[in-house]
Amino acid sequence: MRKKWMCIGLGAAFLVIGCGDEKGPGGVTNAAAPPAAMPVQPKAPAAGSTASEPGITALSVSGPIIVEHQVDLTAQRDGLVQKIYVDAPARVKAGALLAELDGRQIQSNLAAARAKTRSVEADLKNWEAEAEVLKADYGRQKNLFALGLTSQEQLEHAKYKAESDQWDIKRVTETLNTTKEEEHSLELELEKTKVTAPFGGLIARRYVREGQSVTKGERLFWVTAEAPLLMRFTLPEKFFGKIHTGQPVQVTGVDAPTEKHLAKVKQVSPVVDPSSGTCEVLVQLAGDRGSLRPGMTALAHLENTH
Repeated sequence: MRKKWMCIGLGAAFLVIGCGDEKGPGGVTNAAAPPAAMPVQPKAPAAGSTASEPGITALSVSGPIIVEHQVDLTAQRDGLVQKIYVDAPARVKAGALLAELDGRQIQSNLAAARAKTRSVEADLKNWEAEAEVLKADYGRQKNLFALGLTSQEQLEHAKYKAESDQWDIKRVTETLNTTKEEEHSLELELEKTKVTAPFGGLIARRYVREGQSVTKGERLFWVTAEAPLLMRFTLPEKFFGKIHTGQPVQVTGVDAPTEKHLAKVKQVSPVVDPSSGTCEVLVQLAGDRGSLRPGMTALAHLENTH
């Protein structure tokens, strides 16, 4: 029993020694060493800003390459495609004749209208000549009446006849105006049978063929200008007021990132779209277009938007 208690006492003594503070030379107690400090990682710069110049941002946004003049030419009236003069792809000048609809019936109606106009013009000249005669008769009757050689009734008859002829001249003049308007209307309809290029550019697509019947509003050609190239993109509203007209922009193609193009801001939307919280920016490229073409997607790189 005594040996048992001695073993318990020795175990407790060793336990106390193992848990106590460590003593250094000379009996000085050393405090427990603090945990090792974690290494501090350098803070990465925020996206869109340069690390060397805080507050100056550099953005890269994507958008389509466009041109200002790009339209689908449509038929202005019903008709039959009689002739196609150009096909895609072809470069044309403004006013070039692209196609023509059958206009024979309109030409016939126009010829009849012009003939009617000439007839009414002849009638008008006849009425104007008769008016001169009646005017002279009325003047002679006034002289005779002054000399007492004619009656009051004859004088008034000559007067009313001359005035009546003036009303006939006005009537025929209005008829002539009507026939001229009809003639002009048919001329406009005849012009609608001719499909012309509204501006110089490229015929990108042809939708019809010769002999095809088309209706008013049906697509005939897709015509696009080739220059100047523009790019449209949107920016978050926080950049509203920080992009200005004339500001330089660098543009690169998505498929040709090494091909750099100089551009300048042409237009900035004066308002923010409330549905998307963005403002629209339009830039115009300068110099050679390189591999860029209308419809492609490109990247605009903007700097100094602080």
